[in-house]
Amino acid sequence: MLELPAQRPERPPLLLLHEGLGSVAQWQRFPQLVAAATGCRSVVYSRRGFGRSSTRLQPYTPRFMHEEALEELPQIRAALGLENPVLIGHSTGASMALIHAGAGRWPVAGVVAMAPIAFVEESNLRSIRATRDQYDRSGLRQRLARYHDDDDAVFTGWTGIWLDPQFRTWNLEADLAGIGCPVLAIRGEQDQYVTGAQIERIAQRAVGAPRVDRLSLADCGHAPHRDRPEAVIEAIRAFVERLPARAA
Repeated sequence: MLELPAQRPERPPLLLLHEGLGSVAQWQRFPQLVAAATGCRSVVYSRRGFGRSSTRLQPYTPRFMHEEALEELPQIRAALGLENPVLIGHSTGASMALIHAGAGRWPVAGVVAMAPIAFVEESNLRSIRATRDQYDRSGLRQRLARYHDDDDAVFTGWTGIWLDPQFRTWNLEADLAGIGCPVLAIRGEQDQYVTGAQIERIAQRAVGAPRVDRLSLADCGHAPHRDRPEAVIEAIRAFVERLPARAA
């Protein structure tokens, strides 16, 4: 886990949720840069089975994102005293952030969803199949091994559940309807996993959100915070600036 102290205590804390193959280390310098830009207390953690965290004991199910968002995330927030945070998620982490906010059971100041997935598209599955088929030849295995204690378990867990036929009907329809905080949805125009339809679905279904801001970035793939960090950090800074200050 990485924790950066607040420079602006009146602002909500930030909690970063990583992608399906991610970890604390794979955020690289992004947490430090966004903490400096916003002044917010910022916390980053690796989910069970990722990075250097404890081993995941339970198999993945089609509801693994809901399980993390509704069972694990509340415990982490309670343990760290993260009241009314802004959730910054990437890919799978963005979906988890939306699920958690949509539950309406824990205060959330806002959600920044980078490359979020709200439903399963055939294009998602084609890209994941291609990544799976090239795993040994593309160098991805070697790259993941630098960050994870069990890189093969991380990879097979991710591909296995996404390509499971039972996962085909997974979606965030009910979750989006429950969101009551502002949302910033960010997508790279060259994202091979997330189409513009995902962002549109979020904007259409998050009817209770005070606003859903959308940012589309040129020259950007599936990792906006790595491909276009300056634009993403500025968007997050402006998003946080518009949120109400915390009570003294």
